[in-house]
Amino acid sequence: MKKLFVYILLFSGVVSHAQFGTNVFGRDPIINLENFDKQRVHWGYFLGFNSYDFKFDYKANPGIDIEVQRTTGFNVGLVGNLRLFEYLDLRFEPGLYYTQRNLKYHQEGLVDNEREVKSTYIHFPLLLKFSSKRTGNVRPYLVGGFSRSWNLGSNEDAQDDNITGGNFRMKTWTNNYELGVGVDLYFEYFKFSPSIRGVFSLDDELKRDSDPDSPYTGNVAAMKTRGIFVNFTFH
Repeated sequence: MKKLFVYILLFSGVVSHAQFGTNVFGRDPIINLENFDKQRVHWGYFLGFNSYDFKFDYKANPGIDIEVQRTTGFNVGLVGNLRLFEYLDLRFEPGLYYTQRNLKYHQEGLVDNEREVKSTYIHFPLLLKFSSKRTGNVRPYLVGGFSRSWNLGSNEDAQDDNITGGNFRMKTWTNNYELGVGVDLYFEYFKFSPSIRGVFSLDDELKRDSDPDSPYTGNVAAMKTRGIFVNFTFH
């Protein structure tokens, strides 16, 4: 969550800088794409990056939590936008999200104490976009909704687990909720929409080892994904 707040502050700074630019974002800007948002349906695509994490809940006090080392991944996908009302849109944003999380276990006597968790998600979010009134060529918005993720690298069907084969296994499908902020910036030929969004899993994603006392999964009550998406959308 701390990283999410930092991203929001940086994002706000970019928006504020844009608002005080000349010609396009100045005090008396040239109005671009004046009727763009009146379309019933429009399409776009996005590029971006992500930072995924895990939230672990434990059955008993583990002493030292499982350490999650995050990396920066990338996102790419499409956007379909349906105008419902003047300030409300329904959005479908299917995308490909690649990420890696490294887990470090601190149990005494555990020789193989690290796991690389590489995930490639096909992400299916259905979101509501709440836009403010447009000011010149700037229009901030809030976005929120639910999504379903298909983890292509889950290893759910692998017969070997952490103990027998060194395979960290997760469930293939996950349900999430998402909340974020963004801004629409209108240029002469296109609309550019940077946004930042938090994603939070609703499900326990861990597939446990066959041994109920496994040092890797035995004390875990639930493991849930959480992450930050920064997307740059072009319409």
